[in-house]
Amino acid sequence: MKNNALNWFEIYVADFERAKAFYETILAESLTPAEMEGCRMGIFAYEQDKGVGGAITLMEGCKPGPGGTIIYLNVEGELDAVLERITAAGGKVIRGRMDIAPHGFIGIFEDTEGNVVGLHSMV
Repeated sequence: MKNNALNWFEIYVADFERAKAFYETILAESLTPAEMEGCRMGIFAYEQDKGVGGAITLMEGCKPGPGGTIIYLNVEGELDAVLERITAAGGKVIRGRMDIAPHGFIGIFEDTEGNVVGLHSMV
């Protein structure tokens, strides 16, 4: 039985260290390093067996960039703080806080790798 429509995501990067520093700065939390068969990852914090996990990923043949699938990172209660850190960390805010009532609020940004990523919070 499925509990979530999504169970894992990867944000492809070209410069792993730059992307890792960017996400750790804007989210104010560390990414857990992992490597497997030609793939380097920085895993976002999540609750295993209950939550949705994901990572920044450096892998041959997978390139970052705008115009593709968009994922939304959960920044519950921290949307404004995260949006404020994006520019200084090297990213670009595309859409600031936007009300999507009754589903909370979102923001959208471009990271240092050219990926367009969303942020979501209920408050």
